Amino acid sequence: MSTETTTASEQRADRPAYRYDAEMAARIERKWQDFWETEQTFHAPDPGQPGSEKPKVYLMDMFPYPSGAGLHVGHPLGFIGTDVLGRYLRMNGHNVLHPMGFDAFGLPAEQYAVQTGTHPRTTTETNIARYRQQLRQLGLGHDPRRSVSTTDIEFYRWTQWIFREIFESWYDTDADRARPISELRAEFEAGTRPTPDGRPWVELSEGARRAAIDGHRLAYISEAPVNWCPGLGTVLANEEVTPDGRSERGNFPVFRRNLKQWMMRITAYADRLADDLDRVEWPESVKAMQRNWIGRSEGARVRFPVVGSDDAVEVFTTRPDTLFGATYMVLAPEHPLVSSLVPAQWPDGTDPRWTGGAATPAEAVAAYRAEAARKSELDRQENKDKTGVFTGAYATNPVNGAAVPVFVADYVLMGYGTGAIMAVPAQDQRDWDFATAFGLPVVRTVDPGEGWTGEAFTGDGLAINSANDEISLNGLGVDEAKRTIIDWLAATGAGEGVVQYKLRDWLFSRQRYWGEPFPVVWDQHGPIALPEDQLPVVLPDVDDYSPKTYAPDDANSEPEPPLSRAHEWVAVELDLGDGPKQYRRETNTMPQWAGSCWYYLRYLDPENTERFVSAEAEKYWIGKDTARSVADPGGVDLYVGGVEHAVLHLLYSRFWHKVLFDLGHVSSEEPFRKLFNQGYIQAWAYTDARGTYVPAEEVVEVVGEDGTAGFTWNGQPVTREYGKMGKSLKNVVTPDDMCDRYGADTFRLYEMYTGPMAASRPWSTRDVVGPQRFLQRVWRNLVDETTGEVTVVDTAPSEEILRSVHKAIAGVRADYPALHYNTAAAKLIELNNALTKRGTPVEREVAEALVLMLAPLAPHIAEELWQKLGHDDTLAYAPFPVADERYLVADTVEYPIQVNGKVRSRVVVAADAGQDDIRAAALADEKVVAALDGAEPKKVIVVPGRLVNVVR
Repeated sequence: MSTETTTASEQRADRPAYRYDAEMAARIERKWQDFWETEQTFHAPDPGQPGSEKPKVYLMDMFPYPSGAGLHVGHPLGFIGTDVLGRYLRMNGHNVLHPMGFDAFGLPAEQYAVQTGTHPRTTTETNIARYRQQLRQLGLGHDPRRSVSTTDIEFYRWTQWIFREIFESWYDTDADRARPISELRAEFEAGTRPTPDGRPWVELSEGARRAAIDGHRLAYISEAPVNWCPGLGTVLANEEVTPDGRSERGNFPVFRRNLKQWMMRITAYADRLADDLDRVEWPESVKAMQRNWIGRSEGARVRFPVVGSDDAVEVFTTRPDTLFGATYMVLAPEHPLVSSLVPAQWPDGTDPRWTGGAATPAEAVAAYRAEAARKSELDRQENKDKTGVFTGAYATNPVNGAAVPVFVADYVLMGYGTGAIMAVPAQDQRDWDFATAFGLPVVRTVDPGEGWTGEAFTGDGLAINSANDEISLNGLGVDEAKRTIIDWLAATGAGEGVVQYKLRDWLFSRQRYWGEPFPVVWDQHGPIALPEDQLPVVLPDVDDYSPKTYAPDDANSEPEPPLSRAHEWVAVELDLGDGPKQYRRETNTMPQWAGSCWYYLRYLDPENTERFVSAEAEKYWIGKDTARSVADPGGVDLYVGGVEHAVLHLLYSRFWHKVLFDLGHVSSEEPFRKLFNQGYIQAWAYTDARGTYVPAEEVVEVVGEDGTAGFTWNGQPVTREYGKMGKSLKNVVTPDDMCDRYGADTFRLYEMYTGPMAASRPWSTRDVVGPQRFLQRVWRNLVDETTGEVTVVDTAPSEEILRSVHKAIAGVRADYPALHYNTAAAKLIELNNALTKRGTPVEREVAEALVLMLAPLAPHIAEELWQKLGHDDTLAYAPFPVADERYLVADTVEYPIQVNGKVRSRVVVAADAGQDDIRAAALADEKVVAALDGAEPKKVIVVPGRLVNVVR
């Protein structure tokens, strides 16, 4: 929203020549940014270099995507916060690494390429240059040598190398770690590991051998249910699909389809990913989100033989004790058994409610699957109206021999368990609702207790109605009943106890151009990883950056990625060790997640052409530190970013890191030792009568005749709302504008002062003037605005002012490492106000302490003042002040005085006053005298250092 501001020319008019204003701030800031760059001030020494003997600290921000719009004032909140901490730690003798890079493979650049024909690299590099300029303008102390972009060919060479390492690995469940595929092959060859069909390795064809190996790889090809959007011609991530089953971009229908895709076997690491959360210093809320996403649960896998078939439907259940109450089964629409189960005709006596009005089971199932494919997973989970159709098939309940009907229903998802459930309506509300809708039987197997009048009972109780000729669960509690039935299932071959996870293997391919090419070629037997010396596989130039699109409702269409049309690139002759042969390159690309899984490692050694990171650099910067804890997993010392990345990015990074650890490529077990989630900058947004957002900076505040405020845009009233700052709400304020109008130091101080780092806070441009005035007062206290000369004096400060200074030092030293920058700034403002009120020149000892304490928050003005105070070098490594305990001891103590439990007054006495003196001072207070009204107190209790309690 528009506000009155002061221009630089207006600031100059009739003002002293050396007043600290936006114009002077700009000159100072450019000067010191150039100095830091020229003098390599923030170059962090690597192990073995001078300076590396200091205690190291690795600080890192979640790197940004470089959009064409550039940074808005919400983006730098975390960046400034880590910079403040880094500057403070350098001043306290630490070797601080604080890098910044760019998560640059992204859909917006590809969309722009489709629209304009401009290569995505051109757009991306232009955007990165803009971001670099904006970040430099903020005075951030990054090590510029270590900046990386995920689109740099030398960077994604190593992304491809890591993918190759994952592809060439398998998870050994006995050793509980990843091992090279070569070791698996050796076990097959030696016969110490049986082949899938039991034949000796030498008897297997090349295709059978490849299939046996490929079935174990951590990166593999699989038929997977995906979100297929014909209108866009690509598979979409769940996050790109709206709750009503349409694409977030373009609003096209999205269908659930089984397609061949690259997958990562992250599920092999489920237990380690969950258990090792106990070893990292992360917010408990984030740990809980990751544990819930992994979703570890213990139960049983049970096989229900299909009547009249050799097939069996497998289900996973956490409540095998309720098996006797399973009266029907449900398969997800995508379940691979659905098609083979469906008979030609409806069985005799089929309930009409089960058929969906179709003449045959095949028609009913096909129509229902098509309808379900249009829904998102979220919609399917949250939809309270239970729908489904009978497949026409029955399965046998193994505990009682009952034939139970098999349905297809969209409330069951392939993404969890086996994609099939045994439905126990008496113990599950969703099953109860479905059974009620379709007239299916309900059998209670858990006693809900006397007087139960509800529907499904989901609590614990004793088993009932649960016995056959071989086993009885009746009267057993839930835990004992579970153990008993699992033992019986295992003994009869009907099932076994298992641990199941909500976590699914990671879908790792995209039908897009602007992404990392897979380092893979195909022959008649499947995929082959390219040897290391043939990396990188560079993206070819193409004429059309868009995937082939189809009619929005063409659910049966097939993906055709842009790379598939680069025919000369796709068909390639290579020598992979057995002579030149023809191969076909992989035409999908990796998802944007790939580069962000490991970029923190490349920061450590960005120019290394032999390894993705040297062992020495990795161990020095993120290796395990047993001095912290014997269970320390290593990792980045502090990782700062938004909570929106709490699950996927962080989980994927942890998975890649653990694979690298298992293979001996890194010494640390976790990528991020400590995590901090910063809040968001929020701002007012405005919508017109259509509900469309209008530019906030063009909105005008108007005051009606009744004194109430309103808002208009182009003369028309608009509605005001609060939201996260962003392009979509058209409420963006840029840091460029703030730096031009106030200076970077003022902008930094405003963002840090407005609230705790972890809290979201409102943006108000008009309030930025407050921090600016504070910096102006600091300048004026130390510099003559007319001559530009320093006004500090070399006399000794009074004890009173030394107490104020050292109180501030103690407070700020506690606040900075705790990221309490708002309270640190408040303490500096309080100290400066005390200096201003004195009206006398500031003593050098006081001035230097103030400047050094201010430096992390406002480094440019602090550097300039430090230089004016006679110092030749940067204060970036100057010792941070240490409080003198002598000045932290109070001379006096204020005691509240209670009379019969109510505070009546306060009295100030000497800190070393005895109880008799304190009692006398309290009874002499005029308000206490009045409260006693001439009466002698019955008792006077003095609590040393805290209060005086007078009992009348």
